Amino acid sequence: MTDRIYLYDSTLRDGAQTQGVDFTAKDKRDIAALLDELGIDYIEGGWPGANPGDDKFFADLPRLNKSKITAFGMTRKAGTSVGNDPGLNALINSGAKHICVVGKAWDFQVEHALNTTAAENLKMISESVGYIKKKSREVFFDAEHFFDGYKANPKFAVAAALAAYEAGARWIVLCDTNGGALPHEVEEIVKKVAKIIPGENLGIHCHNDTENAVANSLMAVRSGARQVQGTLNGLGERCGNANLISVIPNLVLKMGFHTGVSRENLKHLTHISRFLNDRLNRAPDIYAPYVGAAAFAHKGGLHVSAINKNPVTYEHIEPSLVGNSRNILVSDQSGKSNILARLKETGMKADAGDPRISALVTEIKERENQGYSYDSANASFELLAKKYLGTIPEFFNLQSFRVIDERRWNAKGQLVNLSEATIKVKVGKKIIMTVAEGNGPVNALDKALRKALSGKYPELKDIRLIDYKVRILTAGEGTEAITRVLIESADSKGNKWGTVGVSANVINASYNALYDSIMYKLMNEK
Repeated sequence: MTDRIYLYDSTLRDGAQTQGVDFTAKDKRDIAALLDELGIDYIEGGWPGANPGDDKFFADLPRLNKSKITAFGMTRKAGTSVGNDPGLNALINSGAKHICVVGKAWDFQVEHALNTTAAENLKMISESVGYIKKKSREVFFDAEHFFDGYKANPKFAVAAALAAYEAGARWIVLCDTNGGALPHEVEEIVKKVAKIIPGENLGIHCHNDTENAVANSLMAVRSGARQVQGTLNGLGERCGNANLISVIPNLVLKMGFHTGVSRENLKHLTHISRFLNDRLNRAPDIYAPYVGAAAFAHKGGLHVSAINKNPVTYEHIEPSLVGNSRNILVSDQSGKSNILARLKETGMKADAGDPRISALVTEIKERENQGYSYDSANASFELLAKKYLGTIPEFFNLQSFRVIDERRWNAKGQLVNLSEATIKVKVGKKIIMTVAEGNGPVNALDKALRKALSGKYPELKDIRLIDYKVRILTAGEGTEAITRVLIESADSKGNKWGTVGVSANVINASYNALYDSIMYKLMNEK
């Protein structure tokens, strides 16, 4: 039995079923790029033909270095031939070389959900897998409701899995679809199935309705399964799916298995987890295992004294292994290693003993307490760091700005909205004042600022704002709440950078993020 575990991420499909989550095509491409860089073996891109977003993703598949894109769908419908089934042919025509089809493994579902016979269901599985296999695709079969089906009728559940395996499926994935199985049940059932279908062909797909998705996934691996399916941050419908952010370090650091995610790449887990939360405008769980802000936090008393002498007694791993950091809440020394690592990534050199590093750490902690987050704002972090460690030229200085938003009926009786921004900046010894209109206050402010600066800095015409997100940080305060603005910018050279602004005034927060975006561009050009 190999000790290599294959990782299958279904964030782009299962994660999209999370309440309040709606991925854009760009979101999906950016997340896929992160998963590829991390080393995930398979990325489930979505369900071709199910919705325009998934169709758009498969129409222009991202180029990946390590990961393989998988298309998801279902077996042929009852009474329909495989060649005439539109769903199967959408999978074949998706451009994906790896295809996962789901089929029923519980006789109750076959009778009451599909309204067909057990024999027809087995033919649906076998013929669908065989058809895809003949098209030179690697086939996955998700045995839906497998654990409920096995407990009700083990003979039928195993027959469904065998039908797919014998038809040529590379992976037979046992699904705890309603999340109701417990670890001891998963252990017992997977061990029995592994005596019939080789473990190197078995996968596990768990939902988290009993808070056991991670434990069930690990137990399945202990019992012989060699593929684990899950999502980033445990996204998914109802209570979510198995959280790969927890599964991966458990497999590698605790159980000694090899995965496509190297020990070096484990250090990206904290960043990826927080990046996804920022992208979705979701508040991160500070208590999340491994990657939460409180995962390695210690507050006063005996723990701090012991941590300083021997941290291993109170921490199950070294935090830096997963890209997190120890946080001694009564000390300003926490987080320094993380800051040094990020400085190294940006090409800046700094010594751990440099007092400017301690000042930078203190500043970042204070800003994070105010609501700043730098996981998706690499440019704002770099600018702040260079403010402490070097000199940033004063390309321009804001004197003032004013934004007017007007909502009125025009002469044609149409309701129109108009935003106008006036900005005054000092460039060198010259004061420049400009006015611009936009389809919103932020757009108008952006246009006015670049209009004022473009004479001196024509390279600013090359900036595109490609994403803009606002998140309320203090929801209980209503319209007086603190807001965080995240802006993603790009230029024609393919460079992308993120910036952040925080304020009780959303326009002021937006300006702060815009300012950093422009300063970052100028700093790199000049």
